[in-house]
Amino acid sequence: MLKDPANGQNNARFMFLSPASRTFYPDWEQGADSVVAALRTAAGRNPHDKALTDLIGELVTRSDAFRLRWSAHNVRFHCSGTKRIHHPEVGDLEFTYEGLDVPGSPGWVTFVWTTVAGSPSEERVKLLGSLAVTRSASSTAADPED
Repeated sequence: MLKDPANGQNNARFMFLSPASRTFYPDWEQGADSVVAALRTAAGRNPHDKALTDLIGELVTRSDAFRLRWSAHNVRFHCSGTKRIHHPEVGDLEFTYEGLDVPGSPGWVTFVWTTVAGSPSEERVKLLGSLAVTRSASSTAADPED
């Protein structure tokens, strides 16, 4: 999702402009509703944020799914919940998440995502970590100048 330069490392762009998002997010409809509601909340808090208004304008003009949701005027800040994604290498993953305010940075929130201990998702996340380490070691060994 984040490697695609067309998304600009932006989940809202990925959600509404990439057909791959419907596979990546098994609960796409619910996720799309949440993304729009969170953007509406952010726009209400920061109505003069040019990057945010540019993003919203881009999505309104390029995505019917976004435009319909935006016109519903739903506002919501989701600070905890469950997210499901489908990873192309390890399959379905389920995370619980919690939003935490960042002290000293009003309006900033960081999200902590975890898996349930002993769950298939935990095992799959561990597998992803192993794959990343293996790939990193392979690429370092292949390039002696690093």
